[in-house]
Amino acid sequence: MKEKRKKLAKQSRWYRKTHRFIAMPLVVFMFILGATGLLLTWKDEFHFKPPSQKALNQELELISLDSIQAIAVNYVTLQNLSSEINRIDYRPNKGMAKVRFEYHFTEIQIDCYSGAILSDKIRTADLIEMIHDGSILDYLFGNQSKPFKLFYSTITSLGLILLAFTGFWLWLKPKQIKMKKRSN
Repeated sequence: MKEKRKKLAKQSRWYRKTHRFIAMPLVVFMFILGATGLLLTWKDEFHFKPPSQKALNQELELISLDSIQAIAVNYVTLQNLSSEINRIDYRPNKGMAKVRFEYHFTEIQIDCYSGAILSDKIRTADLIEMIHDGSILDYLFGNQSKPFKLFYSTITSLGLILLAFTGFWLWLKPKQIKMKKRSN
């Protein structure tokens, strides 16, 4: 019986060393993941994304998507920002379109009836999301294939899985040792 306890204790020490070996290099990544995940959870309460505006006058006819694109490109060009559009979120029921850009975090909301700019804000939530998933480095270095995001996400995910596994055994092994002691 004493041999079984020694074996359990040895296994427990191995799991503890493995747990520490994995945790120490990943502590920064886990902190970033946790902090940015918390911020993303609360992004609406902290107003990290611009609130959706409504059209000023919905009695007119909707303008074309090409017109919305031209208005957005003209607007950011006048501000000396890149005019490459990432996406247009078209919301005809609200009478507005949100235009987001590829190389900066500006969001312009355009009235789909009059073409007026309803809002021009920075989407802080997008920046936080890029930090959260590791794609911020790909963005900064201009990588299209997202190697930093893949590396960061893979290492962090595998590390968390291994920490959960070794953490479970670190919890279980002392209980097993105590049970073996009681049975003697």
